[in-house]
Amino acid sequence: MLKSIATEQLRLGMYVHSIPGAWINHPFWRKSFKLDSFEDLQTLRASPIREILIDTAKGRDVAPELVGEDAEEPGDGAPEAASAAPAVHGSAPRAKSVRTDTAVEREHAARIISSSKSTVLNMFSEARMGKAVDVKDAAELVTEITSSVSRNADALISLARLKTTDDYTYMHSVAVCAMMISLANQLGMSHEQTKQAGMAGLLHDVGKMSVPLDILNKPAKLTEEEFASVRSHTVAGHGILKQIEGIGQAALDVSLHHHEKVDGSGYPFNLKSDQISIMAKMGAVCDVYDAITSNRPYKAGWDPARSIRHMAGSAGHFDPKTMEAFVKAIGIYPTGSCVLMQSGRLGVVVDQRPDHLLTPRVKVFYSTTSKMPLKTEVVDLAHASDKIVAYADHTKWGIRSLPSLDL
Repeated sequence: MLKSIATEQLRLGMYVHSIPGAWINHPFWRKSFKLDSFEDLQTLRASPIREILIDTAKGRDVAPELVGEDAEEPGDGAPEAASAAPAVHGSAPRAKSVRTDTAVEREHAARIISSSKSTVLNMFSEARMGKAVDVKDAAELVTEITSSVSRNADALISLARLKTTDDYTYMHSVAVCAMMISLANQLGMSHEQTKQAGMAGLLHDVGKMSVPLDILNKPAKLTEEEFASVRSHTVAGHGILKQIEGIGQAALDVSLHHHEKVDGSGYPFNLKSDQISIMAKMGAVCDVYDAITSNRPYKAGWDPARSIRHMAGSAGHFDPKTMEAFVKAIGIYPTGSCVLMQSGRLGVVVDQRPDHLLTPRVKVFYSTTSKMPLKTEVVDLAHASDKIVAYADHTKWGIRSLPSLDL
């Protein structure tokens, strides 16, 4: 059936039957196509076109307006909703949000991160002592993080990455929660599924509370027995969460399966790609990315760019479509990445442009030509003649640390 909808109601998976007006108003030589590219979706939303004709027989439909958050999607009583494919027919359309300025949102994000510490630590402390975990405060925290990510995903995620070895336990949970929410948005999940993804991210490592602290924080290579103890956290976490009344299926699923790999070499059950839910695939990507970009007792964290290259090259580990969506969600040049400019300057990415992934805002700080520091300057590459030509390893120029991400 053909249906005319507002451009902001477009979602991935819809079939565009026709685009009104002259081709000069949009870059598409075709007027009929399946909308399966995030860039195409953003381009259409940013165009002057206000209405699009879709064919619901060939792609996703727009759900009727639903009143009240509880009416959007089945709750915990319908566990399949959490692990189904992200493009779910009948999910309510998202309202198009206006992106908050990064500097402004970082202030909000910093307050959320500060208040999250007691919530997460109390929850994990209960788990370590064998008490029933109360997730009421956790649900409120997920709501706050979801709101921040919807306003500007880059703000909270970039701050959560700047953790120390002392606060890794709780900050890792907050960071994975935020990335799960951002990835769920990228995949076009419904509001309810996005909240479940966030809760799953926040609770995914609760099972590590069953692992002795001296093993978790050991600054050296683990023995086989110690590694087996760490690996047991997935089953332990699933057991802890099963005791919580009303816990969502997504949280149970991700806690148990976020270390499975699509080639079947993961744990605890050596599941292969088609046996792993979309939520668990998302959890695997977010968990590893935050882990390898963070400073740990036994290893300094990698910069975001190196981490993405490593993950993209890990054949058989991650689901390719989920990984691709994750890169789009955090940016081709993630905040905090060191990059080499065409001018020979080094810069650190300080702000993303979700609609133009190749032109973030960069704080330049060093000249590789003169091998001298420069007065720091934030350059918006969308309005500059300079451009990024490659990722860069700042240590090759004897630079120990990158400038702050402050704009």
